[in-house]
Amino acid sequence: MAEFHYISNETLSIDTIYRIISNDLDLALAEEVKDQVATCRNYLDNKIENGSGPVYGVNTGFGSLYSKNIKTENLEKLQENLVKSHACGVGPKVDDDIVQLMLLLKVQSLAYGNSGAQVETIERLISLYNHKIYPVVYRYGSLGASGDLAPLAHLSLPLLGLGEVAFDGKVDSGKHINATMNWEPIHLKAKEGLALLNGTQFMSAFGVHALLNAKRILTLADVIGALSLEAFDGRIEPFWPQVHQIRPHQGQKSVAAHMLKLLANSEIAQKEKEHVQDPYSFRCIPQVHGASLDSYNFVLRTFETEINSVSDNPNVFPEEDLIISAGNFHGQPLALALDYLAIALAEVGNISERRTFQLISGSRGLPNYLVANPGLNSGLMMPQYAAASLVSKNKELAVPSSTDSIVSSNGQEDHVSMGANAATKTFDLINNLYSILAIELLTAAQALHFRRPLRTSLILEQFYSNFREQVSFIENDKILHTELKKAEDFIKSVDLHNLSE
Repeated sequence: MAEFHYISNETLSIDTIYRIISNDLDLALAEEVKDQVATCRNYLDNKIENGSGPVYGVNTGFGSLYSKNIKTENLEKLQENLVKSHACGVGPKVDDDIVQLMLLLKVQSLAYGNSGAQVETIERLISLYNHKIYPVVYRYGSLGASGDLAPLAHLSLPLLGLGEVAFDGKVDSGKHINATMNWEPIHLKAKEGLALLNGTQFMSAFGVHALLNAKRILTLADVIGALSLEAFDGRIEPFWPQVHQIRPHQGQKSVAAHMLKLLANSEIAQKEKEHVQDPYSFRCIPQVHGASLDSYNFVLRTFETEINSVSDNPNVFPEEDLIISAGNFHGQPLALALDYLAIALAEVGNISERRTFQLISGSRGLPNYLVANPGLNSGLMMPQYAAASLVSKNKELAVPSSTDSIVSSNGQEDHVSMGANAATKTFDLINNLYSILAIELLTAAQALHFRRPLRTSLILEQFYSNFREQVSFIENDKILHTELKKAEDFIKSVDLHNLSE
């Protein structure tokens, strides 16, 4: 029997989303949510029936066509035309796991009862989610301002029996999937097309995905950085609490404490050192990783506010007899936050590559390129090249999108956030970052071999041992792409429960 997460008025957190996704929970509407959605819809229907005059998006055109009044008998056609005309996405298809999040977040936003959606419309979105039927959405086309119009139009097409869906490993038409599931097309009522298309769920879905991965990446960066420190025979004093009490940034303090936990009782760390200090990429891990952690926490707060918000237009307030055309669809908070997160995560990769470089440089008793017979063997020379290439690419991807704006809708939409571009490039940056950290881990594990018989901490020895079950020590040159792929798969799947702060 399926387990359910009930969409309610309770706050939806990133951790709750992770629980829903990881436990494969189905969605359902709580009864109080059905009531508030129905109340809003009934209020709108009464407004239209009583002929209360022009209301944007309810009985008018859209964007710069807001002054065009629409006859009552054409209101359903108006909403259908809106969805069809705005489905103009281009570029690659969006991954199913992002579309899954879009469906969840769209349901959450419509469920507050300020959007005018029908209960049956929301429940059809839930049916798509629960049956793992993911509308085909394209990467580009949203300006991140009047909502994510183009992506959300593609998300909505199957409700009308249009567009395409990914289902059971194949692409099918919206018309055929409706017939397969014995679903009738939804007849959109006045304002519903806008309720579906005005919203930030494309940006938000990418942002949630980025945050879920960023949390893992920040933990991995500390763990792999600690392993690199040990392999480099680095000093432990820069992580002592006295240092961070006099510069008490919370992220810095947290990372320093995490490093001490990871290095506890290490023979290598306790060994007397010949050098008095380490390069910044080791010594400044708390300051650099910690700053990125603080950035992550800011972005987390921003997105947890957004996913518990109503982001379409106009906003409907039945109890106050108000319909207000405003701008909650504008993605500026998300655009800035995504750019901030991209910069913060790019720096994690930047400092990781520097540690990789230090480990292969022949310093501190380690052989050049970490092979016993360099010359005949090139060893780990080339993975650092790959890391450098990815770091350079991430610097490109970290250039802010939110500083741009291009006028649209004949001047009516004269400032846009470009948050959708910030979202998609952050997605690419994160994928690159996993590869960068995998390269550092491969390098650190190789270097640690040359510190034997000394041992690192119990927690790092266990991590190292688990890694060695997947990736063996490199005695002689081999095709490294295969080893790097195994290293990347390892860091994406390894249980971090005992390795986190």
